[in-house]
Amino acid sequence: MTVLRHRIWRSRYLLLRRTTQLLVMLLLTGAVLWNWSVLRGNLSFSWLLDRVPFADPYAVLQMAVAGVAPTRDLLLGAAITLAVYALVLGRAFCAWICPLNAVTDLAGWLRRRLGLSRGDTRGPLPAGLRHGILLLSLVLSAMLGVAAFEAISPVAMTHRGVVYGMGLGWAVIAAVFIFDLLVQRNAFCGYLCPLGAFYALVTRGALLRVNHDRNACTLCMDCKVVCPESQILAQIGKTSGYVLAGECTNCGRCVEVCPDDALSFGLAFGRRRLRNIDQPQTIQPALETEDRGGA
Repeated sequence: MTVLRHRIWRSRYLLLRRTTQLLVMLLLTGAVLWNWSVLRGNLSFSWLLDRVPFADPYAVLQMAVAGVAPTRDLLLGAAITLAVYALVLGRAFCAWICPLNAVTDLAGWLRRRLGLSRGDTRGPLPAGLRHGILLLSLVLSAMLGVAAFEAISPVAMTHRGVVYGMGLGWAVIAAVFIFDLLVQRNAFCGYLCPLGAFYALVTRGALLRVNHDRNACTLCMDCKVVCPESQILAQIGKTSGYVLAGECTNCGRCVEVCPDDALSFGLAFGRRRLRNIDQPQTIQPALETEDRGGA
């Protein structure tokens, strides 16, 4: 295998994610500029082939608590979207669809390159902050009568900026980038974004999961270096089984950088979700902080 093929293979899911994100944005933009009919709308509500509705269930929930009665199409779209992610794909929206993901990934990559990631495990942001913001957004929606987070969402601003022109959107994107770079690893998505918190809560039973084979693992910890939610990989080197945390975005970075093929995607059914077939290893090397993969 040539060096180029090896590098591509080690970034296969990253390349697929960027392709998916660009394709979604291209189709949504094409619907506005060239009247394409494949995907019309935005990341909050859209139509696939003018027949199948998709809606952000978190946005619909904000509307509901704000006292705005969602239409039948909105409710159907939210139900379809929620079923896809909650039952099958998990929190994949954050890694595969959200346009802001490329910004936060780039900040994380640069943070590792600059050696700023050494304090990641002792960051200033509390783990439950995004859940508090999620609750606050619903309270504000009820008090103000509008979908509170949708009005200030950097995700929505990024999409609107791509289609209609950035304007102040550049400032929002820059703020998220700098925040992730200088404050804490994965700071916005992992600690502030209520949309990510919502999907983390409702997708805990999803089938698509990363599976860990302890017997193949050599404890290199490359997976933890690149994982945006590295706390969910606590079982690495300890037990075999699926990573069941709802915070996992199924980005695949841990899978593609693993030199031992100890990580893979699988479908977690029934008892297999709870399997714990090996005893913990006694050797626990420190988490490496040097970068071993791309953004």
